[in-house]
Amino acid sequence: MTSILLIGESDEHGEVSQSTLQAVAAAKSLSEPNITVTFSGDAPASASSLSVDSIVSISAVSNSDDGIYEQSTAEIASLVTSNNPDVVLLSKSDFGSLVGARLAFRSDLSFAADCTELSNENGALVVTRPVYGGSALAEFIVASTPAVVTLRAGAYEPSTETGSPAIESIEPQSIEQFAYVTDTVAETRDGVRLEDAGVVVSGGRGLGGPEPFSVLKDLANALDGAVGASRAACDAGWIDHSHQVGLTGKSVSPDVYIAVGISGASQHMAGCSSSRAIVAINKDADSNIFKEARFGVVGDWEKVLPSFLASVRELKA
Repeated sequence: MTSILLIGESDEHGEVSQSTLQAVAAAKSLSEPNITVTFSGDAPASASSLSVDSIVSISAVSNSDDGIYEQSTAEIASLVTSNNPDVVLLSKSDFGSLVGARLAFRSDLSFAADCTELSNENGALVVTRPVYGGSALAEFIVASTPAVVTLRAGAYEPSTETGSPAIESIEPQSIEQFAYVTDTVAETRDGVRLEDAGVVVSGGRGLGGPEPFSVLKDLANALDGAVGASRAACDAGWIDHSHQVGLTGKSVSPDVYIAVGISGASQHMAGCSSSRAIVAINKDADSNIFKEARFGVVGDWEKVLPSFLASVRELKA
C-alpha cells in the first residue's frame, strides 16, 4: 500500500481546485493508495465528497498564507512527521512549488518537481518529468521516502469519482515568522486560468508588438481558452509576465497549444511540451517550432489568424 499525503488547494470560488482533482487522479493511479488530503484553512464543502480516505483541514491558516507560506510549510512538515507518508503530493502551482521545495529542504526529503506521470515499479515510486529543457521525458526511480512530488497542471484528467472521507480539523501551531508582506496587488484575469485552459493561444517575438495580442485574445475567447506568451514577448513589455509560458514561466498541458510567431526554443517548449497537440503558425518554414508541432501553417499570422478566427466563430454560431 502506498501512503500519500496530498496537499489540496481551493480555487477562487472556494471549491476544490482542478489541479487538486488532477492530483487525486494521479494518486489513485498508484497501487493500493491510501490518500489523505490536507487543506490549509477550512476544507471546501465539495471536499467532503472526494474519493479519498481522509481529509485534514488546518484551521485558521489560508493557502495564501500572506504569500510567504511559512505557516503552511510548518503545518505540513508536522503532518509528514506524524503520518510518515510515502509520497507528499502537491500541484505545480505557485503555492505547491514554493511549499514543496521548502518542505523538502526543511525535512531533508527527496524532491521531484514538475512530474507528468507517477507509477509503481516493484514497490518503488517512479516519476516521469521533462528533461533537457522539455525536449524529452525521463523516468526516475525515487530511491528514498518520504518523497515530495509536484505535479504538472493538466498531466491527469481531474478525478470525477466520489466518496465519503473521514474529516478532521486540527489547530495550527504557533511559529515565529521572519518575513511579512507589506502590500499585495490582486491580479486581474478574464476567463479561465492559463494553467487550467483546454486551449492556449500563445504569441512570440514574431508578432512584432503588443497590438497583435488583442487578436490572440479574441481567438482564445472564441475557443474558451487563455492567452500565453513567450519570454521574449513578455520581456519586451507586449504582455504581462503572468502569461509567460516556458522554463522560467508557467507550465501548461492543454489539449491544444497554438503557437503564433514563436520560434520553438527549448526554454519555451519546456513549458508546453506536454500539450496534447501543438499548432504552429510561423512565416519561417525552418523554425524549430515545426519540429514540435503536430499541425503547422507556414505563413504570415496577419493573413492566417483572421480567417482562422472567422471559421471558429462560424462553426460555433
